[in-house]
Amino acid sequence: MAKRAMDLALAAGTVIVLAPLLLLIALAIKLDSAGPVLYSQLRVGLRGRPFRLLKFRSMLADADRRGPLLTRRDDPRVTRLGRVLRPLRLDELPQLFNVLRGDMSLVGPRPEVPSIVDRYTCEERQVLSVRPGLVGPTHLAWLDESERYPKGADPVEYYVAHMLPQKLRSDLEYLRTRSLLTDIWCLMRVPPVLVRNALRRRRIEPLARNP
Repeated sequence: MAKRAMDLALAAGTVIVLAPLLLLIALAIKLDSAGPVLYSQLRVGLRGRPFRLLKFRSMLADADRRGPLLTRRDDPRVTRLGRVLRPLRLDELPQLFNVLRGDMSLVGPRPEVPSIVDRYTCEERQVLSVRPGLVGPTHLAWLDESERYPKGADPVEYYVAHMLPQKLRSDLEYLRTRSLLTDIWCLMRVPPVLVRNALRRRRIEPLARNP
């Protein structure tokens, strides 16, 4: 009950404070590339219930038809503005409305698409016993996920075989140790971790272009 009250209060307050930024991003997306401002994708939430996760569109409007489900760092489907939004996770701000709607919590395991959840083991499905989160300890530890795919590997198969088990182990550990205080601590870590991730990416991108 206290967690849901915190979700509602913080999500509503953040939407109000960031309203000018949300409008600015929406306008920039319309000017940057053709297509809708928002992108929605079916994800699996609490007790296996599907819901529509919202994002600011950071890829070409027909990205789903142009490539795989998962995105590498150098994915050509990412728009110019998307390359600014994604490192700071600004494209995920519309998920505050998912929190207000009750689909998500501010802190928890990140939700996956149904085709990936279908491959969970019985133990791994325990992560569906809580609302998925906008952020979480696992999410913060895997901000560089798009950079971990080996060249030539199928992103989905590599993700399921090598990344997903590690992330789910971390999520299950979160379930065993979570409390309101640990959730607050996680939220406090978000800004500095995101800034460090964005600065790190800016340092390595010139090296990637000029090996």
